Amino acid sequence: MHMTVMSGWALTALIASVLVGAALAEGPAATDPKPPQSQDSKIRVSNAGAFGGDTEMLAKVFVPDGAGPFPVVVFSHGRPGDGVDRQNLTEPIPLGHVRFWQREGYAVVAPIRPGYGETGGTDGERSGASYDAFGVCRAQPDFETPAKNAVRAVLAAIEWVRAQPWAAKDRILLVGTSMGGVATVATAATNPPGVIAYINFAGGEGGSPQRSPGKSCGVAQMESLMAKFGQSTKVPNLWLYAANDLYWGADAPKVWHAAFAAGGSPTRFVQTSPVPNHDGHLLMRYGGALWTGYVEEFVKTLGP
Repeated sequence: MHMTVMSGWALTALIASVLVGAALAEGPAATDPKPPQSQDSKIRVSNAGAFGGDTEMLAKVFVPDGAGPFPVVVFSHGRPGDGVDRQNLTEPIPLGHVRFWQREGYAVVAPIRPGYGETGGTDGERSGASYDAFGVCRAQPDFETPAKNAVRAVLAAIEWVRAQPWAAKDRILLVGTSMGGVATVATAATNPPGVIAYINFAGGEGGSPQRSPGKSCGVAQMESLMAKFGQSTKVPNLWLYAANDLYWGADAPKVWHAAFAAGGSPTRFVQTSPVPNHDGHLLMRYGGALWTGYVEEFVKTLGP
């Protein structure tokens, strides 16, 4: 029988990685003496208000201790399926995820995009995807318009970040989950100044785990959109999906990424094993032990 002998250093590193992943999966510990502290900032978004006017977007800002300037994660939240939940969205990023990025030396800016939470305003991210009583997709969703509206908000956040004295204006990493993953992919495709890379956690739109678990509405439409984004994206990127994602299933994300990758940008797709005891769509929140190593490896390639 072959046995692999692990060095003391490697064993220590493995244990540390597992512990970090477990901490991310469980969220903020009750005994944490210093949970991440945020400041509320307002970011102006052009043409995102009623009748095409501007609007003020609330953002949660987490800046590490020290003088900086710090590299910055601009984080894009997902889209709750229920309208009441969208209106009540107050925490656009889990504090456990903020901790991860602060350990990596990053500040974090997490806007609440127009149509959500305290930012409020018109909901510009509705795709029109819907299902009948048998879980069959009954509409041809429009994913491009919601993506464009989300991009407008993320670009405003990037511009705001680049004006902050504590921010390294040319060291911005985009990160997003679910609809925020689509927003991240779409924003990076515009090649905004200062953005060096992005990470897409379970990005997509149009799924319904209640009506059609594991079978997304509009797979072909999303494939076409991702192919379009792939043609213009220049920055390196990492796509992370779990095998038990109840919004998209295991296969659709592979199709989307293949269409994107055909454009030639430096990209990597990772499908992790199932997230234990949770819908794999919540990979970022509950699957830290599954993705931490991939993200740390990716971040190292971006340089100091």
